[in-house]
Amino acid sequence: MDLKDIKAIIDLMKKNSITEFELEEKDSKLRLKRGLNGGSAVAQQADDSLSMLPMPIPMMVPPAAAAAAPTVVVNTGEIEIKSPMIGTFYRAPSPESGNYVEVGSEVNGETVVAIIEAMKVMNEIKAEVKGVITQILVESGKPVEFGQPLFKVRPN
Repeated sequence: MDLKDIKAIIDLMKKNSITEFELEEKDSKLRLKRGLNGGSAVAQQADDSLSMLPMPIPMMVPPAAAAAAPTVVVNTGEIEIKSPMIGTFYRAPSPESGNYVEVGSEVNGETVVAIIEAMKVMNEIKAEVKGVITQILVESGKPVEFGQPLFKVRPN
């Protein structure tokens, strides 16, 4: 990995308010960490010859947010299905496939409503609520932020 790649990752971290990033490849490891006050990132690289302790897999969502349910009741009585992570939102499993849900679709807690691509991994987003989709708030292929409303559901 060269300096240009590291600078690009730092820019993405700043743009998406990410404070830590870690990438491990066969012969190297890259760990970036920046201060909460927007301070500069610090890059560390280690090669395989150094003793490396097993590192935990980086979480896609903040630990406090992981425990929280991705749905919130709003004043209208509708429930918002919110994004549990930062990534690219897709309404269908592939460009040739139909959308998971449409306005008027009935969903339950296990119904997959969309996928979010984050770091080349496709993550299924489940409704986690029983009801009818009343609004689709994000266009397919667009980036989403953590906690951003994706759908509105009228509970049954």
